[in-house]
Amino acid sequence: MTPGSFFDRSELTRHLWSFRKEFLWVGFFSMIANLLLLTPTLYMLQLYDRVLKGRSELTLIVVTLLMVLFYAIMVVAEWLRSRLLVRGGVKMDEAMNAIVFNASFAKNLKRAGANPAEAIGDLTVIRQFLTGNGIFAFFDTPWTPIYIAVIFLLHPFLGWISMLFCVIQLVVAWSSHKTTVDDIERASKAGGESNAWFSSKLRNIEPVHAMGMSGSLRQRWLDLHERSLAENGHAQHKQQRQQAISKFIRYTMQSLTLGAGALMVIDGKMTIGGMIAANVLMSRALQPLDLLIVAWKPFIQARDAFFRLERLFSDFPELAAKPSRLAPQGDVRIDSLVATAPGRAEPILQGLDASFAAGTVTAIIGPSGSGKSTLARCLVGAWPDASGGVLYDEEPIQSWNSEELGSHIGYLPQDIELFEGTIAENISRFGEADPARVIEAAERTGIHEAILRFPNGYNSQIGESGALLSGGQRQRVGLARAMYGNPSVLVLDEPNSNLDDAGERALSQAVGQLKQSGKTVFLITHRHNILSVADRILALRDGRIEHFGPREGVLDVMRAQDAARNGNGHASANQNGQGKQNGQ
Repeated sequence: MTPGSFFDRSELTRHLWSFRKEFLWVGFFSMIANLLLLTPTLYMLQLYDRVLKGRSELTLIVVTLLMVLFYAIMVVAEWLRSRLLVRGGVKMDEAMNAIVFNASFAKNLKRAGANPAEAIGDLTVIRQFLTGNGIFAFFDTPWTPIYIAVIFLLHPFLGWISMLFCVIQLVVAWSSHKTTVDDIERASKAGGESNAWFSSKLRNIEPVHAMGMSGSLRQRWLDLHERSLAENGHAQHKQQRQQAISKFIRYTMQSLTLGAGALMVIDGKMTIGGMIAANVLMSRALQPLDLLIVAWKPFIQARDAFFRLERLFSDFPELAAKPSRLAPQGDVRIDSLVATAPGRAEPILQGLDASFAAGTVTAIIGPSGSGKSTLARCLVGAWPDASGGVLYDEEPIQSWNSEELGSHIGYLPQDIELFEGTIAENISRFGEADPARVIEAAERTGIHEAILRFPNGYNSQIGESGALLSGGQRQRVGLARAMYGNPSVLVLDEPNSNLDDAGERALSQAVGQLKQSGKTVFLITHRHNILSVADRILALRDGRIEHFGPREGVLDVMRAQDAARNGNGHASANQNGQGKQNGQ
């Protein structure tokens, strides 16, 4: 694989490669900082071997001023490289956050992930590692051979000892990696599972509290949490043990270097200044290697986060921009539509074919489990495992820009999801709100007067998932959101399940207005009192179209079938009763 192909394989590697200039500058400033780390060594050599012997105050002043100047340059270089890394990390996050969001959104839309926040967390882990102290170890470690080379200049014997000690430190670092990498990965995975499980249960807190499930769920979470604590404690124990061993070896080697230098001084092969300088250089040479051990856990976490994002971008790549289209007129057609789900042998929808003209209202009915809500999701492009076609104005829904098409679709899911914010923000879909359109949508659903009674009217906060609203109010706000902006196609799944009589009248009136304005409306419902506003009825059974046609014609056929079934049932019951009498 060529370098170009490697760095072009995903969005993440491409963006990391785009910051190569920043990393080159970081390497340049690291070179300056590490070269100037020789300052204390040279300063001590000058003090012991020149100033003290010559007793020259002027030499001391000049050498001291140079030392201060070099330290100032070193500090500026270290500050600049830190600033570059922080700025590069922020730029990388800004360049990647929308792409990570889109890929994570696509993954969870396909129900392929258990933790929606994992990808954003992975990007944060990479950014924190690239802007933290651990990354400096990778820039400083290559300077270890230079420090050793300077020690060789002071005395070859000390140079060979330094090389031996560095090899020992590298062996300790590699041993630490091999010993702790699996434990760190297990601890990270266990912690993620525990947090994800806990967060998922908090999202369903009301039934947990109402039905006394908190004790059982708490025990299950405690089992996961205790396993996470055990794995994390085991990993930290090993890591701290490796750090302690590394620290013992480093301190011992520094002292042995000082002792070896003292031996050279006794034999007259080295000055006292050289002995102290060699010891300082040895400390500098081992410091990056010791930092590698400390930074190993963040490095492993960043590496794992990198590969998870790589897999995410590979499975859900950034889609090419789709051509802009005119607003759909409302003609909808389904062509051999099949919907499946993982772990299910039979398809949920089995080859549906139907056409829906603009300006018509179609009621979709059928028993529970017949596929009504799945069809609703397919009609708005929200069902991941679908084949065949859903066409808007004879164009496949996949060929439209999803955000552009979404502004022309109104969708009310069966499980209404509102978002933390104001009533106006929820109705306007968190876009740039048009007050006139917000009020128009609220008036259509009959909730305008109720909103005005809130303390802050349309600017009232509704809490997380609309917790501060009643079930009927949430449904009406969801309906208003679906109708906001006069979309061309509306798919309403059980829109009257929480509505009272007044709400149903408002809904029927709103659907009538939508029909008159040429909108295409789909009503998925179990309650037949709203069927009066429908032009046509599509009846599903076991994932197949059982009936589809004008409302009265379909209702007549269904009544006849029900009468026939009931008649057969009465006949069978009468025959059974006569048999029992004869038996008696």
